[in-house]
Amino acid sequence: MKPVVVVGIGDDGCLGLSARAANAVAQAQVLVGGKRHLEFFPQFSGERLSFSAGIGPTLERVAELAHENQVCVLASGDPLFFGIGAQVARKVGAEHVEFIPHPSSVQLAFGRIGVSWDDAEIISVHGRPREGLCTRLRLLSKVALLTDGENTPPVLARHLLEYGERGFTAWVCESLGNPEERVRPFSLEALAECTDIGPLNVLVLVRTDPSWRPPPRLSFLHEDSFAKRMPKKGLITKREVRLLSLAQLEIRHDSVVWDIGAGSGSVGIEAALLAPRGRVYAIEVDPEGVALCKENALSHGVDNLRVIAGRAPEALEGLEAPDAIFVGGSKGSMRDIIDVAFSRLREGGRLVVNAITLDNVAEAYSALKAHGVTPEVTLLNVSRGEPLAHYLRYEAQNPIHIFAATRPAAAKGDES
Repeated sequence: MKPVVVVGIGDDGCLGLSARAANAVAQAQVLVGGKRHLEFFPQFSGERLSFSAGIGPTLERVAELAHENQVCVLASGDPLFFGIGAQVARKVGAEHVEFIPHPSSVQLAFGRIGVSWDDAEIISVHGRPREGLCTRLRLLSKVALLTDGENTPPVLARHLLEYGERGFTAWVCESLGNPEERVRPFSLEALAECTDIGPLNVLVLVRTDPSWRPPPRLSFLHEDSFAKRMPKKGLITKREVRLLSLAQLEIRHDSVVWDIGAGSGSVGIEAALLAPRGRVYAIEVDPEGVALCKENALSHGVDNLRVIAGRAPEALEGLEAPDAIFVGGSKGSMRDIIDVAFSRLREGGRLVVNAITLDNVAEAYSALKAHGVTPEVTLLNVSRGEPLAHYLRYEAQNPIHIFAATRPAAAKGDES
């Protein structure tokens, strides 16, 4: 098999190619690329293959032709940077592929605005959901966003503003390398109203405050920072209990978490902050609680939390398998919830249950034992200092039982 050469190309076409890249195109017998890229080479006389027929079938044909022909594949920018390069290597075999990269759109964008990018995060929402973008941005001072026709810069700006994010200058870099190239700075508010941005663009966000520092990894939010029900109608998980419960859940940056009986959403929101690349499902049956979860997610800038209105365990049907499950409220269905949790939890996943009443304590313990699990149990008694005239006294909070368990790996031959 002859080596397949993947050539990165910019919006300036042939003019931006190095001598090595231009020579690879000249020596090719088969030229492969998108319609726009192929049009840069009207003089090419060999066979042309367009990705308009579908990437999969086209790469199948590339693998066949490479046995007898010198094949050159054209790709935007750096083919191994959110590009087609990895797919070519998988189809043909990495040992049979040579890459000649062009500067990526992100490199060009930062070069145009004169800002270093060695400390920048790069996020693609090209063909991907924007869910979780705000949660990730709260930790970043500098980011480049690869956009598409649905997640355009104005749409992304409106999304950030909806979740209370206003601390960035937005640079929209359009048609980089093209004679029609345009680079413009915006406030997020101005960008949200802009209507004349071309489809080929990179959005760069830079913090406006040079003294900005990322928030603490463990936010330890006081319950007063959440909108919540009136005390007579319900309680919110106290932050000391929340902190210990979150630690027991062993949440990773990409974890999928269920918060069952979410109440005001405090546990789910902090779980979402710990899993910026993951998702949290906050399940709540009370309409007031559902509204509060949504309100609190917006006020805390958390957009990777999905509120599910319904009663557990029925409302859990159809949700993706979780890495961690927190049960804060059960509405009398503790055993059924734990049964479903253990059937859906990924192997090695964590289940944490908060129980106040002795009834729930007994039911949670017996339900876990029925699954062959001896849970870790913590009885947490917290007293807080409260002012009393000119003095300080302790005020005891409700004691909480915290049950934590890991779903064991299934035995070999166990189909369940």
